[in-house]
Amino acid sequence: MFTGIVESRGVIRSIETKQSFVRMIIGADMDLTDVKEGDSICVNGVCLTATRIFLSEKQFAVDISPETVRVTTFEQSKPGNPVNLEKAMRADSRFGGHIVSGHIDCIGRIAENRRVGRGFLLSFHVDSSHYLVEKGSVAVDGISLTVNKVENNQFWVMIIPHTSSWTGLTDKKINDTVNIEFDIIGKYVEKFVDVWSSKPGLNEQTLQKYGFI
Repeated sequence: MFTGIVESRGVIRSIETKQSFVRMIIGADMDLTDVKEGDSICVNGVCLTATRIFLSEKQFAVDISPETVRVTTFEQSKPGNPVNLEKAMRADSRFGGHIVSGHIDCIGRIAENRRVGRGFLLSFHVDSSHYLVEKGSVAVDGISLTVNKVENNQFWVMIIPHTSSWTGLTDKKINDTVNIEFDIIGKYVEKFVDVWSSKPGLNEQTLQKYGFI
């Protein structure tokens, strides 16, 4: 599990296809001494398994399945591309963002990137805005953001200067793609409501059936 608070900007060093899997070497400008093979690392919002750690080079390797490549922006990735990195959350660490699983729901496309004062207003087109609510949370390329507005299949976020410089999100151009993960809490609530709505509730017929009225 992750929080959407980006720890470091990394860079893709190499990409190689091995038996339908994509092996990617990622340079990481962060401490990897507490990361071991098999640990999860969030790369541009995608939960990946570190298959090898190269401490002296400050790099790690990941193997990406064909399905993950298909449903994320990794299909367009090239060596030299920057990526947002976050190590898996520790149980005793500060929870600064929101619950991020690293399982991408869809690819979004930048529709607007406009400077507002010292910040930036960005909007994204998505396949569906079903799980988006104003003032709710969304993860964009692994960044925990607050939704300002939702309209049809488009949503807006405000990017503060720190987030802009730390993540590079505002360097993207119109129609550039990003990985989108909706807030998992909304998905669970919907599932529970669907289950309970399909069951008979406490109504007049139930009370009559069991002799209360």
